[in-house]
Amino acid sequence: MIKTAKPARDGTVRITFTLPADEPHGAVSVVGDFNDWNPFAHPLRRRANGTRSAAVTVPVGSMLRFRYLAEGGVWFDDESASERDSQGTSIGV
Repeated sequence: MIKTAKPARDGTVRITFTLPADEPHGAVSVVGDFNDWNPFAHPLRRRANGTRSAAVTVPVGSMLRFRYLAEGGVWFDDESASERDSQGTSIGV
């Protein structure tokens, strides 16, 4: 699930990427053009509500391309995203 906050006065918006705590098994990171596809930049962390999430702040009007990277080198897309293609998932903010 992808949650977009209200835009801030400084022209940025916070995007939160959320997955269930147990699917897929093991560590997962959100990797995309906003972090130069660095798998160590935004690991999803466990939350008290039974999910895990990571957040990024980007300029309003950005088009983000991203994928999730699970333990063992398994790439997957976010099914709730507005657009998906062979290069990953895209959302406009």
